[in-house]
Amino acid sequence: MSDIFGTPRNRPEPSGGVDRRRKVLVPTLITLAVLMFLGSIFTSVWTDRLWFKSVDYSGVFTTVLVTRTVLFVVMGVLFGAFVVGNVYLAWRLRPSGLPARNDDPAARYRQTLGPIIRPVLIVLGVVLTAFAGSVAASHWDTYQMWAHGTSFGQKDPQFHKDIGFYVFDYPWLRFLTSFSFAMIVIAVLATVFMHYVFGGIRFAGRGPSFTRAAQVHLSILIGIGVLLRALSYWLDRFGLAVGSSSLFDGIGYTDAHARIPARNILIGIAIVCALLLFAAAVIRSWVLPAISLGLLLLTSILIGGIWPFVMQSFQVKPSEPDKEGPYIARNIEATRDAYGVADTKVEQYTAKTSLTPSELTKSAESRVSTRLLDPTLIAPAFEQLQQVRGYYTVQDTLDVDRYKLDGTNQPQDIIIAAREINLDGLQDSQRNWANDHTVYTHGYGVIAARGNKRGSQGEPVWVEKDIPPVGDLKLTTPPRIYFGEKTPSYSIVGQPKGKAPVEVDIPRGGESGDDPKANATQNTYDGKGGVPIGNVFNKLLYTFKFAEPNIFLSSRVNSSSKILYDRQPRDRVKKVAPWLTVDGDTYPAVVDGRVVWIVDAYTTSNSYPYSQHSSLREATDDTLTQGQSQAALPTDQVNYMRNSVKAVVDAYDGTVKLYQWDTKDPVLKTWMKVFPDVVTPKSEIKQSLMEHLRYPVDLFKVQRYILREYHVTDAQTFYEGGERWKVPEDPAGSSSSLQPPYYLTVARPGETDPKFSLTTVYLPNSRQNLASFVSVNSEATSSDYGTMQILQLPSDTQLDGPSQIANRFSSDKGVTQALLQFRQSDAQVLNGNLLTLPVGDGLLYVQPVYIRRSAAEGTYPVLQFVAATFGEDVGFGQTLDEALRVALGLEPGSAPTDDSGAAPPPSSGDDTGDSKAKTTSQYLADASKAYNDAQDALKKGDLATYQSKINQMNDLIEKAQDALKK
Repeated sequence: MSDIFGTPRNRPEPSGGVDRRRKVLVPTLITLAVLMFLGSIFTSVWTDRLWFKSVDYSGVFTTVLVTRTVLFVVMGVLFGAFVVGNVYLAWRLRPSGLPARNDDPAARYRQTLGPIIRPVLIVLGVVLTAFAGSVAASHWDTYQMWAHGTSFGQKDPQFHKDIGFYVFDYPWLRFLTSFSFAMIVIAVLATVFMHYVFGGIRFAGRGPSFTRAAQVHLSILIGIGVLLRALSYWLDRFGLAVGSSSLFDGIGYTDAHARIPARNILIGIAIVCALLLFAAAVIRSWVLPAISLGLLLLTSILIGGIWPFVMQSFQVKPSEPDKEGPYIARNIEATRDAYGVADTKVEQYTAKTSLTPSELTKSAESRVSTRLLDPTLIAPAFEQLQQVRGYYTVQDTLDVDRYKLDGTNQPQDIIIAAREINLDGLQDSQRNWANDHTVYTHGYGVIAARGNKRGSQGEPVWVEKDIPPVGDLKLTTPPRIYFGEKTPSYSIVGQPKGKAPVEVDIPRGGESGDDPKANATQNTYDGKGGVPIGNVFNKLLYTFKFAEPNIFLSSRVNSSSKILYDRQPRDRVKKVAPWLTVDGDTYPAVVDGRVVWIVDAYTTSNSYPYSQHSSLREATDDTLTQGQSQAALPTDQVNYMRNSVKAVVDAYDGTVKLYQWDTKDPVLKTWMKVFPDVVTPKSEIKQSLMEHLRYPVDLFKVQRYILREYHVTDAQTFYEGGERWKVPEDPAGSSSSLQPPYYLTVARPGETDPKFSLTTVYLPNSRQNLASFVSVNSEATSSDYGTMQILQLPSDTQLDGPSQIANRFSSDKGVTQALLQFRQSDAQVLNGNLLTLPVGDGLLYVQPVYIRRSAAEGTYPVLQFVAATFGEDVGFGQTLDEALRVALGLEPGSAPTDDSGAAPPPSSGDDTGDSKAKTTSQYLADASKAYNDAQDALKKGDLATYQSKINQMNDLIEKAQDALKK
């Protein structure tokens, strides 16, 4: 039966037509796949070019691209051409007239490969070139460091080579050796296969037989490989200086007396073996080369493996402290130099646990400046009280900075946050492409509060608030936050002149229904940041980049439009300086009236000789990184680290400025040769910016990780391990998370003026009592910036550590009673950061306590109380001064006199003043009266009296129990 055109239905398709369509379809699909792949590469490269141009770092893009391209082409072509050339040579050297035997497996390969040998070689060359070129291109930074290496001016104690050889030269030489050896191995394998398939190698009788051409070819190839192995042995000696062991990193006794001599012997044997292999090309015999290869293998096992093992087991182990002592000393010195802790001051500190009234008065300045607001808990208060609109937000963990307030020259600690845009805060009816990417484009201003004060209800005391901004931080330009830590992935901004703006800017009045824009002013971005996408070509590029057709189709994208992306400050710094490791804690600051983000960045290496390796992720892991409040560093293994660069990212236009900070760092000097004019000299840092630079938290964490063991400088003590410390667990965090360092303004022992510092504590390795208090001067304007001080407690001192103090706070009867009413009302009690401060030649523990109502929207933690202890007693009050007075046993409101005049002691519980013994019932009656007085004081907010009465009640109850026993 036929259709209307006379074509029979269900007629089978001729097989030839199917084959023809297949022949057309397969190449078409392959071509499309290749075009899509090349198109994605072009889109990525070209948009990167536009982005780098928009931030004035085109030189970085060009240098990296050219370096990667040259390495890809040169190394990839070299690899591919070498392998393919040897395979082709093996094919050309094939014997002629080989019989086609059915029992010969090589014959089948020969029949298959023979007709298509040239296409196979081309495909093989392309694949190998692409693979090897990609590997080489990924080592662009290793190449540039080798090409521009700078001398350290220090030599290692074993080979007397400049440390720059290990940091800059050794990694590239090791890569070249490994790359070349891999090329030889693949070439030998492919050549053996080709000779076997085409008859150059035959298996018959007792073993393989080689044609003369195959023998010459393979002996030369293998000889080159053995020469490369000799070069590898030579580099292995230096590799021991940057290698790791179970005891310490760097060269040890066995390395110096067995492994290095063994490598020297193996170098000579490998060279002789290579010469014999080259000779095999002339003497037509494999005997001598085979014997030499066997000798090399046997020697590498005996001399390279067994000899060091025997020496380590029978000579070193029995006397390990003595044998390894000099090498441990090298490791200690190198490690302390490499991590920048060589000048750390360790002071013996016999901490007192009591203060006279006069000493309390003298330490008042330190106490008053103590930061009480906890940056990890206060964010909800910032949002609820200063969010203004639901589409604004702040970071979960806020930042600590310092500003000169009230017209004084003394900087004060403040808690600061940028008010950023939060698309998740919009209602569902507002979420669409136009709103997400063209209307809600930016945040507005900063929020800041005093770190050491609370309002009458426990709320923050603002120094910067509201929209438009009101406060003491002197914002002189509209502080719009287009670049920040919570900005959208991309925004499209800009309008032609005369066209109405569409970006939501300053909220006005109350929100109206689902359209907050009705009560907000609009603005059009006029900053220099962003990539222009007004032309069709750029629209298409970014349509493909973000897989979003609206970028090309929407009328919101006009001739004046720019696209803002890669907007997080850390990402921008990492992109313009890919050779830097960026700190996980970026913080906003107001500098010269503008909001900027300050980013600390590091130069690192894993090739510093003798220095101990550590994982950046492991060393910086604590409560903040586990809770994702702070970005975690990569898992890179490093053994050298410097805070060489301070970066500043403008929150409005995204401008990135890199400032040289460590002027002596050879690694930074090397990168400044690679990228000239990218890093601005330190001398150009303005004073207004300098006042907000601080010691970076991740560097301090890494140094803290290292100093657990390397605070010890004596090799024998280090080996014994009895003085090792550990970082305490965070009492306010999970059981496995470590306590983070804290920024505090404190006066360290021996100093009169409090300084902004980064602080932490250590515990002995197997106990919970305190071992030491560590601080580093974080005032960038100070001549002592970066000076680290360790206050080491005597080993016989039993001062409680953070966990023990937290237990004491939580179990104290006065604290429990004060918090009981909140717990009974289902309020949530939140313990803030447990701070340790040196005060009056002692150590003071302070912990803010927050209360948060449960089961209610819009609630936030309120700083309700402060707990403090200085010695045995716990104080609890609404201010630190109040809590400390209770802890020291001073009566509320009493005035300290002099060092000899003690404050009146706390009541013993005997209010009558007579010495007659009371009955049990009388003691209980007095205890009941003390309890009632305590409750009255609590209602009035007089926590000092409350604490005193609770202590009095406890004493009376104990007396009643004693009387009952009598």
